[in-house]
Amino acid sequence: MSKQIVRPYGDTTGDGMVQVSFTLPVPHDKRAEGAAVQLANKMGMDPAMVVHAKAMGDGFTFFVVYGRVNHLVDLDAVRVVERDFALLSAKEVNTVVKQRLRRKLSVVGACIGTDAHTVGIDAILNVKGIAGEKGLEYYRELKVTNMGAQVSVPELVETARAEKADAVLVSQVVTQRDAHLHNTREMSAAFREAMPAGRRPLLIVGGPRFDESMTDELGVDRIFGRGTTPGEVASYLVHALITQRKAMA
Repeated sequence: MSKQIVRPYGDTTGDGMVQVSFTLPVPHDKRAEGAAVQLANKMGMDPAMVVHAKAMGDGFTFFVVYGRVNHLVDLDAVRVVERDFALLSAKEVNTVVKQRLRRKLSVVGACIGTDAHTVGIDAILNVKGIAGEKGLEYYRELKVTNMGAQVSVPELVETARAEKADAVLVSQVVTQRDAHLHNTREMSAAFREAMPAGRRPLLIVGGPRFDESMTDELGVDRIFGRGTTPGEVASYLVHALITQRKAMA
């Protein structure tokens, strides 16, 4: 079978044209635009054209650059984390939890560290959900505790213990200096220290800048990226806490 090789598409198929955006710490002038083109050239774009430039406060300029690259993409070499569990409806989730777990499934969610961006965790947990899909509070067989923003790791561990959490969901949006990675490692280490493996809740993190393949490196059970829905999270909880464990028993 032949390899699947593709090139970027801009104006015509396979022309290799791409568009990138970035900010340089220089005031907006002709020299700044020249610097943007130089950077684009070093990134492999040739020719490169500045199609948009705008001052971003004192001494910063935002650029959009359009140009051609010669790089090819080998689709056969692409590795991603595929969904390995069935996507269930809210009714199906409730039925499985009630019949097999025979108690409410306890979920604790929070934004940890200095992260105050609750949009992500609220979209998964709150009844209103996201894009017309109800959050986990809507599931009658799930007991949800939403701790909100800027929760310390010790507070999260204690709440998880008090609520007898089956799963802990953490949202991380702030990524400066890899804060999301540092916070996640701190959280997983704290749970390993505080609870034995058999009594430790499922640790799940999510956010737009996570690499979903880094579960082992970060010490968590699952990573969800941008676009994740409450239904996906609920289905994973059933898979990991009930279906998979029963199969392994």
